[in-house]
Amino acid sequence: MKRLTTLASIAGLCTVVGLFMSSGLEDVSAAVMSAGWGAALVVLARIVAVGWAGLGWYVVFPKGTAQLADCVSLRFVREGINTLLPVATVGGDFVGARLLSKRGVPGALAGASMFVDLMTQALTQLLFTIVGLALLIMICGDGPIARTVAGGLALAVPALGAFYLIQRRAGHRLIQGLLSRFASGREWRAFGAVDQLYDSLRRLYGNHGRFAAALGVHFIGWVIGTLEVYVCLHFMGYPIDFAQALMIESLAQAVRGAAFAVPGALGAQEGGLIALCGLFNIPAEAALALSLVKRFADLGVGLPSLLLWHRIEAKLRAEAPEEEREAEVAAVRGAQRMPQAATLGPFYSYAPPRMVARLGEGEELKKCA
Repeated sequence: MKRLTTLASIAGLCTVVGLFMSSGLEDVSAAVMSAGWGAALVVLARIVAVGWAGLGWYVVFPKGTAQLADCVSLRFVREGINTLLPVATVGGDFVGARLLSKRGVPGALAGASMFVDLMTQALTQLLFTIVGLALLIMICGDGPIARTVAGGLALAVPALGAFYLIQRRAGHRLIQGLLSRFASGREWRAFGAVDQLYDSLRRLYGNHGRFAAALGVHFIGWVIGTLEVYVCLHFMGYPIDFAQALMIESLAQAVRGAAFAVPGALGAQEGGLIALCGLFNIPAEAALALSLVKRFADLGVGLPSLLLWHRIEAKLRAEAPEEEREAEVAAVRGAQRMPQAATLGPFYSYAPPRMVARLGEGEELKKCA
């Protein structure tokens, strides 16, 4: 897996370099500079969109089981990990669920909420892409790009259906394997048994009102992301209406999602934006500048999020020794109340400490002889 990720990163990086060289570095730089304060507004729009996604995560929980502030802050952690680290855009979600279980949310419920949140995001992105495809056909007609997007949707629908059925049917073994793959540390045991996880999944999916509300919140979040394209292109001198910006954003996100195996969707995002912006006579250098501004937003939101993750993990490590000492004391007290088991000597089990204390060095050597 690491080798595949490395190869995908190299291929994506080579694609990006080729696109920038063919478009002219000076032209791309000039387009980026023309964005001006629009780049800062794009970062602000990204912050709003990620925080809004945290609200979508919070909505799926039963009342009183999670805090909105925890869901929002950990949603930023998820975003930073998925965007900037080579974890195939899902590793951050497992980290977020684990950290949420450290904040008073039962482990099985935290893990189940992560799967339900991923499901609502995937469903709303599918709907968002369908809206973008409809706008593409209305504005530009049925061309090669539209047919390519339609083919991608035809593959995405059964995959999304399988992901849902795994959560609702006999997917225990697959979920257990997935957790084991990403859960190498002891802290991942906070998710509890798979049966408890599935009980929580049934509970969350059974609350149809909250699930529908989460779908609505996440869909609005995708629309908020359209502001990145709309604002950036306007500042660069390419005024487009909101419907055109929504079409570009929705299909660019679909391309980025399809390239999940490539860290940061290197090359895929740039190529997709060039093709989509070209439909509105926006030159390649402006499309690459738009991609650069979006990646600047990735860094502007992702780096502080990674620092927040580091701070949270450091705090957990600082608290862990005290908890471990308390557990050790409790274990020792329990062992003292239990009768000492007979031993077969130090080569087969632990000898009682008092035996060594009663023996001098010479006597100990004689016993060993």
